[in-house]
Amino acid sequence: MRRLSFAAVSVAILTGGLSAASAAPSYEAVNHLKVHGISATSFEVIESQGEGARGIWCAAADYAIHRLGVAATQRLYVKSPRGRSQSHGGRVGVVFTTDASSLPTEPSRSFSVGVNTPGLGLPVHHANQFCRDFLLEFETIRFRRGLN
Repeated sequence: MRRLSFAAVSVAILTGGLSAASAAPSYEAVNHLKVHGISATSFEVIESQGEGARGIWCAAADYAIHRLGVAATQRLYVKSPRGRSQSHGGRVGVVFTTDASSLPTEPSRSFSVGVNTPGLGLPVHHANQFCRDFLLEFETIRFRRGLN
């Protein structure tokens, strides 16, 4: 049965039944959200575990730094706002890009952090600061358990 499933998936990929993005391995960000590459400059963060906008931006920055190798001063943009996932059916995701020219609207800046506005952008170093929420929580748990 396992061979049959593998064969079916292989045929689906070869015939175009599944996109290359869904077949590609996902990246697990520091806050355990999955990130899937779409192109050389675009990727999708899959919403999970009750993470809000800050957690999604954290995962985007983590991916941009560790997978794309972008500079901390480069900007990330919401290409497709929170909605139906482009890489995983039945899931919710946000597509980000590092290429402002690929945005459906003009890039914008905001004083609030959200994932519902296409074109909204943050510098990678700013978005990466949201990962501290997760790291501080981990350190607190480790300290309380005497794991130092």
